[in-house]
Amino acid sequence: MACINVSSVQVLNNEGATFFTPLAFDIQYECLTELEADLEWKMIYVGSAESEEYDQVLDSIYVGPVYSGNYRFVFEANPPDPARLQPDDIVGVTVILLTCSYKVRGRLPVGCGSDRHLRACCGMLCP
Repeated sequence: MACINVSSVQVLNNEGATFFTPLAFDIQYECLTELEADLEWKMIYVGSAESEEYDQVLDSIYVGPVYSGNYRFVFEANPPDPARLQPDDIVGVTVILLTCSYKVRGRLPVGCGSDRHLRACCGMLCP
């Protein structure tokens, strides 16, 4: 049985966002028992469906101490670096993976889909 239940993940900064808009998620979770160590949360941008080589860890934070109860926080990170992506993967559908780990053992993944489009800005095409 898991000691952490993610009850809600809301995408923030979504309306009018471009590829270069910082990412933000409002995360709510419940802890069913007091934990001895902090929780590690990671935000991972999946850069390619074919290889993990292009994945980017956008941010990693530790949250604690964690006692039994309900919690809420906003997890923010800078957008991925397009220079580290294959040109064919810059535009299209991808996944932003949020993970929660405890003592590096368990990992509770939460995935959010993202569809990237080209937008015109300053007379240039920008992802």
